[in-house]
Amino acid sequence: MTKTTEERITELLELHPKGRNIRQLEEALNTEGLREVLDTMEKNYEIGRTENGYYRSADKSGILRGRISIAKSGMGYLDQPDRESVKIDVNDQMYAMDGDEVIVICQPWQVYGQVVKITRHARTHLIGTYLRGARGLVFEPDDAKLKDRDIRILDYGDFTPVEGLKVYCEIEEYGYTLSVRVTRVIGHKDDPGTDILSILLDHDIDPEFPEDVMKQANSFPAEVTEEEIQGRTDLRDRTIVTIDGDGAKDFDDAVSVVKDGTGWILTVCIADVSHYVTEDSPLDIEAAKRGTSTYVTDRVVPMLPHVLSNGICSLNPHVDRLTITCEMKIASDGTTEDYKLYPSVIRSTERMTYHNVNLILEGDEALREKYAHLGTLFDDMKECADAIRGNRLRKGAVEFASDDAEIIVDENGHPKDIIPVNRGPAEKLIEDFMIAANCSVANFLKWQEIPAVYRIHEEPQARRIRDFIRISEAMGHKLVIGKSAIYPNEIQRYLDSVSDLKEYPVISNLLLRCMQKARYDVHCVGHFGLAEEEYLHFTSPIRRYPDLIVHRMLRRYSFEQNTDPVQHHEDEIRCEKYAETSSVRERNSQDAEYACEDRKKAEYMAERIGQIYDGLITSVTGYGFFVMLENTVEGLVRIARIPGDHYYYDRDRMRLVGELSGHTYQAGMKVKVQVLEADPEEGTIDFGIVRKNVKSAPARTTRRKRQVTVQRRKYHGRKK
Repeated sequence: MTKTTEERITELLELHPKGRNIRQLEEALNTEGLREVLDTMEKNYEIGRTENGYYRSADKSGILRGRISIAKSGMGYLDQPDRESVKIDVNDQMYAMDGDEVIVICQPWQVYGQVVKITRHARTHLIGTYLRGARGLVFEPDDAKLKDRDIRILDYGDFTPVEGLKVYCEIEEYGYTLSVRVTRVIGHKDDPGTDILSILLDHDIDPEFPEDVMKQANSFPAEVTEEEIQGRTDLRDRTIVTIDGDGAKDFDDAVSVVKDGTGWILTVCIADVSHYVTEDSPLDIEAAKRGTSTYVTDRVVPMLPHVLSNGICSLNPHVDRLTITCEMKIASDGTTEDYKLYPSVIRSTERMTYHNVNLILEGDEALREKYAHLGTLFDDMKECADAIRGNRLRKGAVEFASDDAEIIVDENGHPKDIIPVNRGPAEKLIEDFMIAANCSVANFLKWQEIPAVYRIHEEPQARRIRDFIRISEAMGHKLVIGKSAIYPNEIQRYLDSVSDLKEYPVISNLLLRCMQKARYDVHCVGHFGLAEEEYLHFTSPIRRYPDLIVHRMLRRYSFEQNTDPVQHHEDEIRCEKYAETSSVRERNSQDAEYACEDRKKAEYMAERIGQIYDGLITSVTGYGFFVMLENTVEGLVRIARIPGDHYYYDRDRMRLVGELSGHTYQAGMKVKVQVLEADPEEGTIDFGIVRKNVKSAPARTTRRKRQVTVQRRKYHGRKK
């Protein structure tokens, strides 16, 4: 394939780090119109030019591309894989907004960069509230990062502003002044549910489906027809069950295990959503746009309408359902010796819950008698899952401590309690079975060279691991890694060595933050955290779009034996797009979930101002340290509020040290704290430190405009 002039210029400049002038480029390339091409490339920041007229590659010119992250302080950051994050001062951001794709100039030896171009605006809308100000009603954006921006409402139309009303606005003009148009009234800020709905809409997650999508969803029959069963493997006589949470209504996986000599036959049946959600249909277009279901405190925003996800696509008990099955032969050591994939029809024997299966495995006689017709199914499942997990751990899979919590709310969405979530054997065995199926399908698609969307998790960046090693050494624990690469079994051995310590949850969480985020990609590069060379998502097509795509590709190229090379090429291009958009939508969904969780936790603690709790320091910064309580609530102890001394930040050891006393605060320490402030709108909580013989700071309820939001990002999914 003939290379373009731009490609030839780029290659030539990369071969000559010091650059080339126009004469040298003309001699090397012998191309007409070279100056115009160079001018265009320089204008687009594809290359750079020095003061003495030498053209250089983008890399050597300090030209960086990526998404800008803007903290509440206003400082911008551009993450880079091979260097520290580039800082971007407020005055050098060109009014970029959080998440925008930007081009930044920052030489390798510089710490601060400058935005020179915004290539794509991430935000097309904003949520705001009308509040009473000194001069009447004032529109204030909910996003604290936008509260210093000038916002101009273009026109109101039939809309009448009312104090306390939250509205959805579309951005029509960018810059220091954001010109917006009110397009939707969300509700009064004090109405039940308005807070969560505002967060969802702010993250472009709409609970309502378009009319054409609902029309298609309602067009499907309530039962599977005989015609649809033709050509499928009939598994309706097998003992197959679903195991999900008590409140689950969409059952997309059913499992069966039978002993087979010294091993087991593990059958994982997944709802055949691709049979109903066909390519480019209204349902498919909307599912791709959403990317995933979103689970927030008091509701679920599904990827597919409930009439479909809870109806014909849900593997409800005692009714026929269409599925795609991954049947695996599991050896006694937990390895998968063989597998086969095929379209099937099942009739789920029972709808089981995690709670009941855990009780059965613990020996609950009443439940064992109730489900006696299932025989030794659950005992066989436990043995098979233990073998699979044991094999995965031997390969080096990393298991981090969980800090998930369930927030119990009343009928108005007000938090009543926060309970840490403890996973039992039932939750773990389903996870093991789903991972085994995902690995088998990934292996099949990879070696059959079928277009696919893989779930990848790359190894952590060396600089992040170096930072963690400094922290762990300060805490008295040393992580030892190889010189050439980082391996998951090294991480897991370290976690095992500290698993019995009181500070283990903190260590695990700090190490988790060093990991890269898992994402979707068309290249099968493996999953670091699971220690798997081949991995994808196959088991939840009701709630994840990549799983639906995997099903569609399996159907087209394996079950239907499509051999059209043009179709194959088109699907490869489509999968690239699906991988990118699904990763973005997943991040959006997670951000919304975290924002809702932070808000409800702050709302819960706002009623407990002045109360004292025991907690564990999770991280230390230059402005204070974060403390997590036993119920997973996390809050900030500001450095100015630490009594008895003046504290400074020891950056090398990431700790706070008292100048007079020498007393230190570092990650992993147990502390006693008092709740001083909680701001639900900002999702932040402030603690004061309580020390023996030191009077604690008085409780305050004054709301401040600026808070530091606790950042928590997890690389793994919520379920299975």
